[in-house]
Amino acid sequence: MPDRTAPHISPFSSPDASDEALATSWYTTEEVAQLLKRDPSTLRRWRTARPPQGPPFVQLSQRAVMYSALDLQQWLVSRRIDPAQAA
Repeated sequence: MPDRTAPHISPFSSPDASDEALATSWYTTEEVAQLLKRDPSTLRRWRTARPPQGPPFVQLSQRAVMYSALDLQQWLVSRRIDPAQAA
């Protein structure tokens, strides 16, 4: 069984975080929703939108979905807007 005790991930995590820990960390919809401070229904809505929205996910079965910590971190970084750069 995979280790589900993953490091805390936030948009403010340092870029030198262990790549190995991120590559082996997987989260459920509920865990990602908690990290993003969103309701799990928001992630479900993003997944079922056409085209799909939100962070990349792995559909294990019709009811089981997992999110890679590395994908989640990359998705957050890709959505970052620096006001100084946007001006």
